Amino acid sequence: MTPRQSRFVGRKPTPLLSRVGLAVAFACSLGLAAAQEVDHSKMDHSKMDHSAHMAQAAEAGAKTKRSEVAYTLADVKMIRQDGQAVKFLSAVNDGRPVLLNFIYTSCTAICPVTSKVFADVREKLGKDRDRVNMISVSIDPEYDSPERLTEYAKRFDDSRASWNFFTGTAKDSVAVQKSFATYQGDKMNHVPVTFMRAASGSHWVRIDGFASPEVLLAELRPLLLKK
Repeated sequence: MTPRQSRFVGRKPTPLLSRVGLAVAFACSLGLAAAQEVDHSKMDHSKMDHSAHMAQAAEAGAKTKRSEVAYTLADVKMIRQDGQAVKFLSAVNDGRPVLLNFIYTSCTAICPVTSKVFADVREKLGKDRDRVNMISVSIDPEYDSPERLTEYAKRFDDSRASWNFFTGTAKDSVAVQKSFATYQGDKMNHVPVTFMRAASGSHWVRIDGFASPEVLLAELRPLLLKK
């Protein structure tokens, strides 16, 4: 027996499918590594075609879930898109009905859709648009600086008279997410959910799923009539 033959004595041959599986896994790992190297910060999402996402959102619209919940909000300071540090509770409780969601600026699927919905709601509210306190909170504060939030906001509503975007420390962002029971542990697990409330002390209306502008307006307009 030669030295080369002795290396294989007693060894079971590796099944072909196993070898193929290993090759596929290796190729996938290379693809994943390459994908992770993509710098989403350099993408111009305003020029990307989100029509497929919008279509999926419209299809999923019938599957939204509405609930009313009492939340105790985190008493933390956040940074507004203009660089001002403000108490989050003060920002939310300014006397107007609130419409709130969570976003991050490098998102290419959920956030552009939900932000476009917010922009459509503002447009459809017309003269009443500034009577609604619209808030978007970043779930990626380490990347989402006030400057990036400002640029992101311009893609959807350049006036932003009553639509503010907030960032802050990772700890404070997580605290706000947890106070709304939306924290998923990682931004890639982000799910669409929208919140609204008539005034401080009221229960929040929570809508899980891709809510259309019409669904949100149906909730908001009765709140405006009470003012």
